[in-house]
Amino acid sequence: MLNRIRNAQAVSKEMVTFNFSNLKYKLGKILEEKGFIGEIKKKGKGVKGTVEIALKYSGGEPAISGIKRVSRPGQRIYKSFKELRAVKSGYGISIISTSKGLLTDKEARKQKVGGEVICEIW
Repeated sequence: MLNRIRNAQAVSKEMVTFNFSNLKYKLGKILEEKGFIGEIKKKGKGVKGTVEIALKYSGGEPAISGIKRVSRPGQRIYKSFKELRAVKSGYGISIISTSKGLLTDKEARKQKVGGEVICEIW
């Protein structure tokens, strides 16, 4: 999902779609709330469902200047709330998978929960 967004913004596409999963949808909702993407829509039901994201640009430049996948299937990265640091001096966000759902690094520190670091976006 992250690579699709990065590649679509590199060629200035307006929309990107991919297969539905709860993780992708919730991650997209966080990006929408933080202003990195335009709008996220869920289409279809069940196995045939898709997620459609409207990409956001300002002055011809993408709203997302960088995406980094931190935790991978071969190497999971877990951090406690004390170990979570601001991304790009607070300009970006980390998305953490916690026992309370997907949270940004700021929300995880506030609720004092740690978890698996999914990605960093700035």
